[in-house]
Amino acid sequence: MIGRLLSVGGFTLLSRITGFGRDIVMAAVLGSGPMSDAFLVALRLPNSFRSIFGEGAFNAAFIQRFAKVKTQEGPKAAADFADRVFSWQMAAQVILLGVALAGMEWVVRALAPGFAARPEQLDLAVQLSRIAFPYLLMTVVAIQLSAMLNANGKFAAAAAWSLLLNIAMMGTLACAGWFPNAAYAAAWGVFLAGVLQLVFIVWAAAREGLHLRIKRLRWTPDMREFLRALGAATFGSASVQILLFVDTLIASFLPAGALTALYYSDRINQLPMGTLGIALGTVLLPEMSTHIAQDNHAAAHAAQNRAAALGLLFTLPFVAAYFTVPLTIMRGLFAHGAFHLEAADLSAAALVAYGIGLPAFVLIRVIAPSFYARGDTASPVRATVISVLVNIALKFAFVWGLGFGAVGLALGTSLAIWVNVGVLIGMARSRGLIAIDGTFLRAIGPSLLAAAATGAGALAGVELADRLTSNDLIRLASAVVLGGLAYGVVVLLLRRRLPLGRLARS
Repeated sequence: MIGRLLSVGGFTLLSRITGFGRDIVMAAVLGSGPMSDAFLVALRLPNSFRSIFGEGAFNAAFIQRFAKVKTQEGPKAAADFADRVFSWQMAAQVILLGVALAGMEWVVRALAPGFAARPEQLDLAVQLSRIAFPYLLMTVVAIQLSAMLNANGKFAAAAAWSLLLNIAMMGTLACAGWFPNAAYAAAWGVFLAGVLQLVFIVWAAAREGLHLRIKRLRWTPDMREFLRALGAATFGSASVQILLFVDTLIASFLPAGALTALYYSDRINQLPMGTLGIALGTVLLPEMSTHIAQDNHAAAHAAQNRAAALGLLFTLPFVAAYFTVPLTIMRGLFAHGAFHLEAADLSAAALVAYGIGLPAFVLIRVIAPSFYARGDTASPVRATVISVLVNIALKFAFVWGLGFGAVGLALGTSLAIWVNVGVLIGMARSRGLIAIDGTFLRAIGPSLLAAAATGAGALAGVELADRLTSNDLIRLASAVVLGGLAYGVVVLLLRRRLPLGRLARS
């Protein structure tokens, strides 16, 4: 598992690093205001639909069934199953694209009703959305090919293609002078990224002998089973995306820049979420699916406990940093060019709120495969729906009841994620789907100590830098170096209590 996690996590980390580069360029060029908010609404649309129909829902419904068909009936039957799934998916996506492009103004009005009071911003958001939305059609093809690669134990290419979004957007933003404004440059960067990602993943899949072909739509028993599972998983993914739509809706009524502040704080939070959380889910689901198909439930439980232990070990230090040096993080990364200090400070407060839910997000990625690997996509949906209802109630209470503003949106998200974790654990334990073992329990203490050391080291790094300079980037670098060293020392000393494989024995 460690090797596969390093493969997926390494490319995902590289994607997040280039994503930071993209965000730094975006912050400097777009700033924090009406133009930036309009582009983020345009970006939210294809990303949200991608999350609804893409990795989360699609992988949950597809990988377990693809692996099962391949194991029981052979590669040819699995390829035929994949082609039939692809044909249904393309039919749905073409219809969605046509409807969205035709009614984009109404879509934007529903997503960001506060823009109606600013007609120029509304019109800009509509135009940008029409440019960016076709990205969805191209990326869902890449998602299915990535799922097929993962099911075949090939993780690198599937983890690498997301890099191209960051590269394409940085390229178009660097040429912003050739566009009507910088927001148009960013939107065309999204479109270009879809083309590049599609070409890359088709090439990578072809090297492994994997292809997708359009076939005549047929309503067969296996497609009925798949689409039923996909529908349940899609409903769960849609529930999560509803929260993002609620964030956008509420933020559109807040002062200009609130939506942008949320975006950049969430982007920092996405570093561990995207690097480790997604990597754990990507590796764990096919591994558990294979063990369960072989009726080896002990091996499935062992893999899950290792994943949970690694999840806490690698995410808790980020939580500590978010709590101890949030201003240093946001100012050092984004307070440049058109992105002013007040915007960075608001983003820092939201980052603290997001950090509360970070461990819960990673735990969801570890617990949900207990259900998905057994073909059960409905139970995680029920847990998600409960958390969504809690989330929406908390957001309205925090923002309009208590006046927390953008920070209230982030805090509502974090607390609701913990509700989701609690419900999932309760359902899984009642059915005997999870079993906590010594691997996980032994790792809790060292993980907490490593996190505390990271926070203390980061704070010491900032205080040390303050004696020499007021440069925010140098202060951030000092915090990263000392925090990282403190974390490394604790992990090295306590490595035998951690599931690090050969690293623990060396």
